[in-house]
Amino acid sequence: MTDLTNQKRMSAAILKCGVHRVWFDPERSTDIQNAISREDLRGLIGEGAVKAEQKKGVSRGRARILEAKRSYGHCKGPGRRKGAAGARHPRKYQWMQKIRAIRKSLRELRATGTVDTHVYRLMYRKAAGGQFRSVAHLKAQLEIMTGRLK
Repeated sequence: MTDLTNQKRMSAAILKCGVHRVWFDPERSTDIQNAISREDLRGLIGEGAVKAEQKKGVSRGRARILEAKRSYGHCKGPGRRKGAAGARHPRKYQWMQKIRAIRKSLRELRATGTVDTHVYRLMYRKAAGGQFRSVAHLKAQLEIMTGRLK
């Protein structure tokens, strides 16, 4: 086999890939050897005598299967857990989820006109202070408050 390092280097530059990903057709080796310019190599690339091999990668198939199992509760037992409950689902994260849900429902109630601006602000501040456990708790407190107001 002849030395085709220059052709390989130029082909890699044209194909925008690494030298090790360049593939030469073994049956067209004489044509490749005679190709001394980039234009010659572009012609060979067009004919399919020179190609860029596909990138090698790690398959995510097994990871997807495991993720699917975990979505319905499998593979999550105590033997699999490394961190404490607070490390796996931090209190701050729980608070963020709760306060976002409460604030969203408050905005919806204000938009529909169920709650006026004054009550909205009052409940918003109470929510920030951690007075409500959940959206259901907020709505129960609103019913009590509006029932008292009427």
